[in-house]
Amino acid sequence: MNKNIKLAVASAVLALTSQANAGIIIPAGDWTLDVNGNVNAFATWHKADHTASTIRGGLATAKDGTGEDQGQNINTGLLPSWLGFTGTTRQNDTDVTFNISMQPNVSDNRATGDSGTPLFRTSYVSFGDKSWGTLKLGKDIGIFASNAILNDMTLLGVGGGLASVSGANTTLGGIGTGYIYAAWKGQVAYTTPNFNGFQATVGITNPNQGNSVVTGGLATLEGVSSTALYGTVNQDRFGLEGQATYTFNADNFSGKLWVGGVSNRVKVTTAADGAGTAHEYTAQAADIGVNLNAGNLGLTGYYYKGEGVGTTLFLGNGYNASNGKRDSDGGYLQATYVLPTKTKAGVAFGRSNLDMASGETAANLVDTNERVTVGLYHPLTKHLNLVAEWNDIESKGHNGLKNQATSGSLGAILFF
Repeated sequence: MNKNIKLAVASAVLALTSQANAGIIIPAGDWTLDVNGNVNAFATWHKADHTASTIRGGLATAKDGTGEDQGQNINTGLLPSWLGFTGTTRQNDTDVTFNISMQPNVSDNRATGDSGTPLFRTSYVSFGDKSWGTLKLGKDIGIFASNAILNDMTLLGVGGGLASVSGANTTLGGIGTGYIYAAWKGQVAYTTPNFNGFQATVGITNPNQGNSVVTGGLATLEGVSSTALYGTVNQDRFGLEGQATYTFNADNFSGKLWVGGVSNRVKVTTAADGAGTAHEYTAQAADIGVNLNAGNLGLTGYYYKGEGVGTTLFLGNGYNASNGKRDSDGGYLQATYVLPTKTKAGVAFGRSNLDMASGETAANLVDTNERVTVGLYHPLTKHLNLVAEWNDIESKGHNGLKNQATSGSLGAILFF
């Protein structure tokens, strides 16, 4: 893979996992401070192919009430613009790191255009040694499904879902069309030393995660619709998450294999679908993935399967009002190739499925969200990448309704 492309992808991954990525280095006594991050913006055009159909949890847009089928916006992509502050030191044979970051977006639809509040996605301390591992305490990207998003080529671009919502904090990339969002979670996590390429992370996470129900499509997911109905989610134990990876590198061939899992005990005290009875269940899922690189060719495959974890957002539509868990699964396939011009070309197909619970009758609940992405990622400099993407998104409901939309985007992402 071209070195500039590798740097850009590595920078995106490092930004998301909140590690120092050789940004602006400042020696400060016993500490080394690193100011790092990215700025990105994309102009996006989208077109909806079908008249308005409400598919609960669907990601494809539909024509509005007047029949308008097209729209445009300028927005942040899947990777939020990022300003991170990382400090590292080694004291008493222990490596110590802290990280605090903020993530402002580039679009705000409010009257003044400046009333949005930046996100604060990371704030943690970690300490350890290569001989016994690392302990992390604080807020960072979740463990389960993190590799799914970190290996998604649309991390440098827009992808599908929310591409048509002006003012969204970020777009969805492949979230909801191939994997569940790992989210940013308070956690206490332990990572083992690296044993010849093998490494594992286990942790407990903040139990109050996820939306109990997503009643509408894109607008409701972003929280801009007053019709959204969210149940109150309480959990009587920490979430449990884990992931094991194996990485290898030989000559012109490298890769990563990973498996992971999550388990949360959920008690719903405000029924999602209008019923007044509370119910409790265990939400759990497992995933497996592989990323392989040979010369200029890169291949990624991913699959997950869960019970009660829902789709798109963790716990989103994972149960019904009759105390029934909904099964879900999905995955994506992705191929990239670095052209002689140093431009990386990629194509990806992803799909997320949500089953109805036992005894549940067909309704406007989403059945599948499906995405095809074609992208071009060109390193204009070693830090600046130009990005062009095309997406086709299709959402189907269990009652036979369907929405389909296409989108295109042009923009740039700069890492420092």
